[in-house]
Amino acid sequence: MENHKSYFWSQGILIALVGLIGTLSIGMMILVRPNASDAQSSSKESVNEIAANLGTKQRLEELKSTMLRTWQEEAQAKGISPDVPPRFQGVTIEAAKLPSDQKVIALTFDDGPWPQSTGKVLDILNQNNIKGTFFVVGQNVKNYPELAKRVVKEGHSIANHTWHHWYHHMNPQTAAYEVANTTDIIFKTTGVKTGLFRPPGGIKTNGVVGYAKSNKYAIIMWSSDSIDYSRPSVPRLINNIFRTARPGGIVLMHDGGGDRSHTVKALPEIINRFRKQGYKFVTVPELLELQNKSPQLVAKSK
Repeated sequence: MENHKSYFWSQGILIALVGLIGTLSIGMMILVRPNASDAQSSSKESVNEIAANLGTKQRLEELKSTMLRTWQEEAQAKGISPDVPPRFQGVTIEAAKLPSDQKVIALTFDDGPWPQSTGKVLDILNQNNIKGTFFVVGQNVKNYPELAKRVVKEGHSIANHTWHHWYHHMNPQTAAYEVANTTDIIFKTTGVKTGLFRPPGGIKTNGVVGYAKSNKYAIIMWSSDSIDYSRPSVPRLINNIFRTARPGGIVLMHDGGGDRSHTVKALPEIINRFRKQGYKFVTVPELLELQNKSPQLVAKSK
């Protein structure tokens, strides 16, 4: 009888263990395997997440459009700038129309401010008591604000040369950013509201000039090109300028955007040669003002 009791006791324990294992297995399956409602919930969350992402993208696009409109409105609001007489707003200028005996010339420098050369150019101009006009790139003003401040502090004119110095075609929004954002950082850095604009590479058809004209900037080109961006020898650089120099002219040089050591070396001789020919130096705003004040003289000279 004891043997039978022992047998049944063992069998009971075995059955209990099997039952326990089975219960645990079912429990694990429930934990590991999601039920139908969980799957549906997960699916709904995925749909909601996609919808949220699309909503975020739409909001970003709307924000971008709002920012671009704001930049355009701010540029429009600046409108008439003190360095551009009204008759030159929206006008392209290669040189001032002055009587031939009014020998003035404007030295201009593009693509700065640049740590390797802008300071050297400023030193030479200051030593010779000359004021120049600097067409600055917005991102360079952001990177080297102290140089931009020095340009203005020492009495030179500062003007807009776009943010990135791009040549490719730009849609209206990008063109607006390139011009308006540069004007904005010039103002925030130096306190100057410029109405002077020069397109990179002199390109007039890639969008930026169209925007600048519609917002009353004077488009300042040049009458004498040093071609210093190709790093010619110093004598050739000087000859490039004087080959087309004339009263009321605008000289193009570069203080930034690359190695400008040849320009720095040539600048004292350029100044000396112009002075020997009887020229005086003015900024671009001064040049425009001279033409603005003497239209009757120009008419007589014609």
